[in-house]
Amino acid sequence: MAQDKITELDEIIVIGCSASDHEALMGLLPQLKPDFDTPIIIVQHSDDDARLVELLATKTKIEVKEAEEKELITAGNLYIAPAAYHLLFAKDGSFTLKKPEEVNNKSNIDIAFSAAADVYASSVIGVLLPGAYMAGLKGFEDIKDNGGVTIIQQLETAIVNNDAIDMALTTDEIATYLNEL
Repeated sequence: MAQDKITELDEIIVIGCSASDHEALMGLLPQLKPDFDTPIIIVQHSDDDARLVELLATKTKIEVKEAEEKELITAGNLYIAPAAYHLLFAKDGSFTLKKPEEVNNKSNIDIAFSAAADVYASSVIGVLLPGAYMAGLKGFEDIKDNGGVTIIQQLETAIVNNDAIDMALTTDEIATYLNEL
């Protein structure tokens, strides 16, 4: 029941990427307006995020930080899911972190997309960057089923057709779309 969800935020953006997608993130984040206030959560399909916070902080004016257990999600922040944890969303508007053995075998991107869709329903905008396509398409289905928007970065060499994808956009087009929220 979407009306029972905690949706104090107008929108929430969850970006799924792989460790090889830093180039895509580096192309996207600097294009976001300095006063961008929709919270962004980045879930990387990798166990190594040690320097991602520092790296992304140099590319955007948005506050970049690692998500913490029970931390309330606030507008104007960019959160990085911590390595070796699955990031979930609680109905009180905070993060929940789980060890992989505490959650089923789905990818961390699928789990984050599905959890965001469960709590934020139609307020979720899911973005998949190259390298994470297969790791996030199942979670895209949950976002779409709950009325959210799904965007995949379109590359000349990768054409993905899937009913769970609303839009296939270039990095520049994704930035334009997000800036118009």
